[in-house]
Amino acid sequence: MPALRGVNVAAVTPRREGPEIDLAATFELIEFLSRAGVAGIALLGTTGEFLHYDLSERVRLITLGTKRSRVPIIAGVGHSSLDGAITLAREAAEAGAAAALLMPPYFFRYSQEEVKEFYLRFAQALKDSIPVLLYNIPFFTTEVSCETALELLATGLFAGIKDSSGDFASFERFQAARAERPFNLLVGNDVIFTRARAAGADGVVSGVACAVPELMLGLDRAIAAGAAAQIARLEVRLQEFIARIDRFPVPVGIREALVVRGLNVGPSSTPPGPQARRELEEFRAWFKSWLPAVQREAG
Repeated sequence: MPALRGVNVAAVTPRREGPEIDLAATFELIEFLSRAGVAGIALLGTTGEFLHYDLSERVRLITLGTKRSRVPIIAGVGHSSLDGAITLAREAAEAGAAAALLMPPYFFRYSQEEVKEFYLRFAQALKDSIPVLLYNIPFFTTEVSCETALELLATGLFAGIKDSSGDFASFERFQAARAERPFNLLVGNDVIFTRARAAGADGVVSGVACAVPELMLGLDRAIAAGAAAQIARLEVRLQEFIARIDRFPVPVGIREALVVRGLNVGPSSTPPGPQARRELEEFRAWFKSWLPAVQREAG
């Protein structure tokens, strides 16, 4: 089982009109994040808006992105079908990705029995060719209940879980279960990152870290050092940023912050209306004035 630790990024996917993935801009983003010092980069997860792209485009990005990155790549392999998820994971394994990140099949709702069967069939097909992380993101697809996740993790077929529910009680149950069978426990919801990391989470797969890696890395260092005053300052900054981007659909705010930082991410998948355009202008102005202070504070 690989050790997945620290601040991993949930990366956006730069795009052209079409939609088409902008590979050159994606490589620039990967380089920006690698230089910042992140532990790893998750491509084509929810923040990466994977569902907008066809299977061949996703395979191409995972393959080329893994080769170009100087840090480990966690490949999002979520798909509406079992066959599609298996295909993506096999390609990710062949490319040398560090892990595959798998949510339940999206769009339709499934029972927990069906979710469990989906994951077990997936693991059987992959035959340990790549470490697999369960991915619980109930905001957008069927929940992986705590009970289901613990049953799956107890099989030893899965490397761990990225829990994006934001439910701290679930985190505590996962943390307690690791006493019997170790597995990677990654926070997927930045709102509870500080609390969960201090309580023993291995790390995070963070959308905020895509836009402001300095903030999440500085906060992670402060937590490791037990620097209470620094933790408190940076936690305030983290919640400020989350409150701002939560005004927009995921991941519009993160993309806009990257634009302010000079990175090319291309157009949003859905055009904003008049009110949203005004709010985005306000956000860009706020972020431009907010960022330098955060960079100084994060050290």
